[in-house]
Amino acid sequence: MIINPLYVIVDAEVLAAHGVSLAAVASELRAAGVTLLQYRDKNGSPQEILRACAVLRKAFASSPCRLILNDRADLAMLASFDGVHVGQGDLCPEDARRVVGPDRIVGVSTHTDEQVQAANQTSADYIAIGPVFTTATKLNPDPVVGLEGVRRARALTTKPLVAIGGITRANARSVTDAGADSVAVISALFAPNESPAQVARDFLARLR
Repeated sequence: MIINPLYVIVDAEVLAAHGVSLAAVASELRAAGVTLLQYRDKNGSPQEILRACAVLRKAFASSPCRLILNDRADLAMLASFDGVHVGQGDLCPEDARRVVGPDRIVGVSTHTDEQVQAANQTSADYIAIGPVFTTATKLNPDPVVGLEGVRRARALTTKPLVAIGGITRANARSVTDAGADSVAVISALFAPNESPAQVARDFLARLR
């Protein structure tokens, strides 16, 4: 799997905190050239998640952007998304694969060397490692792995590696230099006096 250098995660709680609509942000991200996007809603009902997925499908219609849904392999199928991302407490990658089939993307979160090694033995298409830096996006984040954790993960797998957690425009290049193929950004998309489109374009320029 060839993975894009910028992996945008649109989180329902982050959108609500910033008072912006999913449709507006999706339109900006498409205009910025984002081609890999995950939708995450930890608290929404299945109906709410599917409605949000429909908004994203419409916003990215005829675009090369691949849409990934967090946690819910079943809803990813119903929404005709391109794949699912699972965490350590969700479906294991092989169970997710059974739901979405061989042609859709399965990603998995890892936080330790042991989890990276285990994920490397699965059919997951990519492995996420983090949090690389301190992050406020999760209430109870796992311990920070740092750039050294990214380097160790890179040595443990040949699968595409996505780094996540506290990544900003200022530190993104250090993360890819440590071995990540892609950086995932959530709250960093929202900066004072800049639109998400401007921020995404800047990330892409820095990562090229």
